[in-house]
Amino acid sequence: MHIQQLITEALNLSNNAIAYHISQELAAIYPKKVLIEGNDSTFNLERYAEANLCQIQYDSSIHNQIMTGWDGMENYLYKYAENAKYEVQWQDNKLDILLMSWQEGYCKIRYYWILADNKELAERFFAAVCDWNSEIRDEVLVFEDGCWAKNHELFQSIKSATFDNLILHGNLKQNIKDDLTNFFVSQEVYADYDIPWKRGILFIGSPGNGKTHTVKALINYMQQPCLYVKSFKSEYDTDSENIRKVFKQARQSAPCILVLEDLDSLLTDENRSFFLNELDGFAANEGIVTIASTNHPERLDPAIRDRPSRFDRKYHFELPDNSVRQAYIELWNNQLKTAIRLAPENVNQIAMMTDGFSFAYLKELFLSSMVRWMGIMTSTRIEEIMVSQIAILKEQMNSITASSEDNKELETENT
Repeated sequence: MHIQQLITEALNLSNNAIAYHISQELAAIYPKKVLIEGNDSTFNLERYAEANLCQIQYDSSIHNQIMTGWDGMENYLYKYAENAKYEVQWQDNKLDILLMSWQEGYCKIRYYWILADNKELAERFFAAVCDWNSEIRDEVLVFEDGCWAKNHELFQSIKSATFDNLILHGNLKQNIKDDLTNFFVSQEVYADYDIPWKRGILFIGSPGNGKTHTVKALINYMQQPCLYVKSFKSEYDTDSENIRKVFKQARQSAPCILVLEDLDSLLTDENRSFFLNELDGFAANEGIVTIASTNHPERLDPAIRDRPSRFDRKYHFELPDNSVRQAYIELWNNQLKTAIRLAPENVNQIAMMTDGFSFAYLKELFLSSMVRWMGIMTSTRIEEIMVSQIAILKEQMNSITASSEDNKELETENT
């Protein structure tokens, strides 16, 4: 059977039959070749070739389906194969690779068959491609809907987050920074004392008080691979299977930072036990720093919240006091154009008036006041607008607090 006919025939089969049918036919067409197959997402042949680690060309005897896409963030066209056969040159060796794609629910399956003269060559090539692709370079991998994907928007926001534009209580910023810096240079020390080289860190605090900014600043500063988990839920895989995927990728990418934002929303009664097994490391979690955050520590199981070996350091992000608010306002004020910059006495005034404001509300105060000032462009001073905006934001805060208390009362009644 010709490869072209084989592809067309296979795509008319049910999803469960495609891979088996292709394997069977390839074994018959190439009886003297060794065949290995799979759909591991780290086997990205095109990226490996783009890095000049191998040379590939399409088999001109068949129709190769090549898709064209547009990257709006970087403004360039890119191409990728949906169904194609490659002739590969790698380290003075020749291999043939058939790639096919088909839809399963919301996920696209990309399946490959590697044909080589011997098993050792096929496995060496497969391992080399996967090992290179598992490294994270100038990108963030985000896990959602059961799949890993690059997120350029998140990567750009991380690049703009630094410790210089982060204001926190006391020595909190320096302590967190030193903690991770020391960890990543201490592999040999951990080994000398037979201590597993892994860390678990928990950020605790109400929304808007710097947890997310701190995570981004850490990733930017440490220059270590970052994996970010949005959810363990997906349509076709169980939470346990997705948790396994997450920790498998983290182990392949180590040393790395694994971010579990809003941990209390990620975990359920059904997936908690499996998560703890993976976190504890039935397989070694060497070199993995797991940074989790929560707005609601009371919702976390004590086995997660209180057991030191899992999250051995806990950092609390509190509402900024007057001195911290003043430092934050000064940081913002120094970045403003002269026409809307606050006088020093007004900085003190605004800091005093914003008691109870989180960093998020302080940021909203500046942004909303600047928008209002630009809308009128009169002699009205920015501090006058900010005073009126403070009253509006306090009303919003009180409304949210009242709504939250009502919800708590309703939950109490239902229990």
